[in-house]
Amino acid sequence: MTDADGTFQLPMPPQVQAPTVLGEAAAVRLGDAYDLMESLDSSSVDLLITSPPYWGHRSYGREHNWKIHEEWQRAGGTVETPPPYEWYRKAGGVLGLEPFPDWYVAHLVEIFERARPRLKGTASVWVNVGDTYFARWSSIRESGRQGLGDNARVRRRTPMGDYRQEKQLLMIPARFAIAMQARRWILRNDVIWFKPNVPPRPEADRLRLSHEHFFHFVLRPKEGRAKYHYDLAAVEPRAHDVIEVPVRAGQDGHSATFPADLIRPRILSSCPPGGLVLDPFCGTGRALAVAVQNGRRAIGFDVSPEFAKAARGTAGGTVAPAKGNARARRAIVKPGTPGGRIRKSNGAR
Repeated sequence: MTDADGTFQLPMPPQVQAPTVLGEAAAVRLGDAYDLMESLDSSSVDLLITSPPYWGHRSYGREHNWKIHEEWQRAGGTVETPPPYEWYRKAGGVLGLEPFPDWYVAHLVEIFERARPRLKGTASVWVNVGDTYFARWSSIRESGRQGLGDNARVRRRTPMGDYRQEKQLLMIPARFAIAMQARRWILRNDVIWFKPNVPPRPEADRLRLSHEHFFHFVLRPKEGRAKYHYDLAAVEPRAHDVIEVPVRAGQDGHSATFPADLIRPRILSSCPPGGLVLDPFCGTGRALAVAVQNGRRAIGFDVSPEFAKAARGTAGGTVAPAKGNARARRAIVKPGTPGGRIRKSNGAR
């Protein structure tokens, strides 16, 4: 069912009780997350979990202004001062294709700041961000794994300077996390997602990148320590901050979908039963499907009509249950039953 405002509404599965914010268990809205944040009620979201487009990896078929930094300079801006996301977008810029990593980080933080009023005081934010190496001349693919395959690509030139040097690992996840901390977000965990099945690479002068960062942020209170929902019994065995989950095949033309086994413990531990999960860069909707399957409500945003349509189908289907994680399986509960709590800091870190 499609509403007049472009929202895909999914039928509510019988095991989920009537939601208090949305009329259905899951919904997918077509548009830019920057704009759609305002479509949500204030203090309505229990968990924001997402993986935004990585910097300099893919265009996902969108048209981008490859000379946007020149336009910004003609408008009186400087390379060192990122333009506001709204200006950047109106000038033809696409998130993830910024000419400089610092612009990308600034725009991500801007978007998450737009989400802040929509979060409950006890909410969590989980963000998966990937890294990359600098090259003055880089290849931007429309889709597919970065640097692999025969997909069409765009060659672009990025000016060198400061830390932007050939072969430099850019540390984009760290830059993003520190920028979020500067805006009063509390970083609780830097989870390392170890990917044991990364494909071979042609480089012979460095090790293969086989991990990504998954940051857990919570809101900084006006006074005292942060208090937020967290159910430690629902995470992986041993509750370590290094998690091994193989990369899964892409879906519906999207090559960077979440593995369900990676996000299921995040959803079960950080969102109470019956709570609302938001993925503002939902792609094909894997996070939405896992949320609904486990008795949560979900809403996703995506700027791509193709992905928004695919997400509707994904969230309405099923996801294979977790394997080898009895604690997580036991933590799958129905709305209205015990299973979560407010995590309070009483001198412990």
